[in-house]
Amino acid sequence: MNRIASVFKKDRKALIAYITAGYPDMAATPQIAAALAESGCDIIELGIPFSDPLADGATIQHASHIALERGATPTACLEAAARIRQETDIPLVFMTYYNPVFSFGLDAFCRRCAGAGVDGLIVPDLPPEEGADLEAATREHDLDLIYLLAPTSTDERVVAVAERSRGFIYLVSLTGVTGARPDLPEELEGFVRRVAQKTEKPLCVGFGIATPEHARRVASIADGVIVGSRLIQLIDEDPTLASLRSFVTGLRRAIDGGPG
Repeated sequence: MNRIASVFKKDRKALIAYITAGYPDMAATPQIAAALAESGCDIIELGIPFSDPLADGATIQHASHIALERGATPTACLEAAARIRQETDIPLVFMTYYNPVFSFGLDAFCRRCAGAGVDGLIVPDLPPEEGADLEAATREHDLDLIYLLAPTSTDERVVAVAERSRGFIYLVSLTGVTGARPDLPEELEGFVRRVAQKTEKPLCVGFGIATPEHARRVASIADGVIVGSRLIQLIDEDPTLASLRSFVTGLRRAIDGGPG
């Protein structure tokens, strides 16, 4: 059983944290990952900065821009992942776009991911209809390729993703881009229920989750809670990471049924 699968065998809902690799700088990335693991996260998504991040809102776009300016290449992100893996057994997933992976070379990138201890890939701009080559490369190197579904996804797309996504299925809570929001859509429960009728694979919800209350609501209907932009904001506000640790600990309590 790989590391991602083992998360969903636990008797609790998964807390998945996104951070931008190389933000605020590459040296800080393993320190931030350690803080997240120690505070109760189950999986860490490492965003590989890209110049045209179409799925990302202003917070992550800004973090990616700064990281790129400071030299965050795919190779540097792989090296950061390897350093994280030396310190913790927490599952690591790269979130990136297809262009950097294609430019690196599909097989070469997946081979380097496996060597660095990365467990999976999320590629928001890769639809399953065009994913066969990357699916083959990820399978060859025992990586999970995780596809996304949006509330607007047709039943046909839901079935295709349910068949081909590995590790878990990433449910985008709303149409639009990433970013902390005051409220989650009223239709979220119906969306999760619709996908759950088509698959037994773990369903994890991201985009817009910014409070313990959001996390508690998502955990009541899905297998995992994905938080990103709010974490980047807290890293900005408090470089000591104390605020980040406190917030993630509160999310963990809320997901587990305690006070946020």
